[in-house]
Formats: sequence, structure tokens, C-alpha cells
Amino acid sequence: MNTSTLRIIDALEAVQAAIIVNEADIESLDRAIGDGDHFINVRRGAEVLVAMRDELVPLLPAAAFQKIGMKLLSTIGGASGPLISSCFLAMSKALAGNETPGLRDWASAFAAGVDAIKARGKADVGEKTMLDVLIPVSRQWLALAQAGTPLPALCQRLTDDARAHMLATRDMLATKGRAAFLGERALGHIDPGAKTCQVAITAVCAVLLQPRPQSTSITSTAP
Repeated sequence: MNTSTLRIIDALEAVQAAIIVNEADIESLDRAIGDGDHFINVRRGAEVLVAMRDELVPLLPAAAFQKIGMKLLSTIGGASGPLISSCFLAMSKALAGNETPGLRDWASAFAAGVDAIKARGKADVGEKTMLDVLIPVSRQWLALAQAGTPLPALCQRLTDDARAHMLATRDMLATKGRAAFLGERALGHIDPGAKTCQVAITAVCAVLLQPRPQSTSITSTAP
């Protein structure tokens, strides 16, 4: 039983719970400028992943992310499925052969996953999408991990940054998805994908600050 994989499972469960708690906010944002099925797809994906617990427990982190990515590809509908799936598959490749990733390894894997979303979605910062949260947070995590920032300070910074970048989408014009057709009518509305990512990042940071007994692989600031 790999303690890093158990931490992945903890994070999946925390994200699912956080998404349910924030259901009203995410749904209202999606109704305003989205395609109307964002929350349904995200909730379905989260529920499926939590139900995979027994399948994931015996796996190493890379194999767990591989299985997660393939499951999401067949579970989440719309454009979100391939995008989120590509993130987990890229994280799997980044952690291949690494049984006990350190904090810098996790940061590098997350950055690789975000890069995969960016490439597949052909989007970047400033286009009012989930990437307006994911890209700056992934870069910040990598920089903080490389600097040896203590975990509590690192998690607080990532949580704060995720919220700030999520809120910043309110003043952006959308160039992707349904919101792009709304033009200036999308101004004043937070992107629902950015909100979902902010919720997920906050939930994962909370998990990182609650170490499992005899588990230091993800909380360590070592390379």
C-alpha cells in the first residue's frame, strides 16, 4: 500500500465534498455564461473517482493517475472530459517510476498536467477559462517548492492565489466556449471552470496540511 496513493485518494474525496458544498455557486455561474452542464459533469466525474478507491489503493501514484485519466475520459461529457483526462495522464507520465514523490515532484507533475490542458484546449491565461487559475497556481507551486517553502506557507499562498485568479476572471472577456459568444455580456461573471478549480485547489491544500500517520512523501519539502 503506497502512502502517496492514499494521499491522492484523500484529495479526491476532499475535492468531491468541496464541489458538493459549492454546488449552488458553480451552477449559478454556469447558468450565467456556461453551457449548463459543467457542474453535472464535474460532479459525475468526482463521484466516479471516489468510487474507485479500492482499485486505486494497491497502485503506485503514476498508475493511479493513469487509471484516473482513462476513467474520466469515458465518464465526463462535453469538452471537460478530454481536458481533465489529459491532465491526469500527463501527471502519470511525469511520476513514472517514482514510488515516493517529494513536494517538488508533485509540483512538477501538476505543472505537466496543466500544460497538457493548455495544449489540448489551445488556450492560455486571460481567456476566461479554468487555465486562468491553473496556470498561475501551477507556476507558483513549482517556484515555491523549488525554493523550499514550508508546506503551511506554500498551501496558504496557493489557496490565496487560486482565489485571486478566480475572481480576476470576472473582468475578462471570454474567447473560448459558449461564453465567447456572449461578448461583453460575460463581463461581471466569474468563469465556472475557474471557480471549480479554485474549490479543488483549496480542498487539496487542506488535505496536504493533514498528514497521514507514517506518511511524509507528499508533505516533505525535500526534492
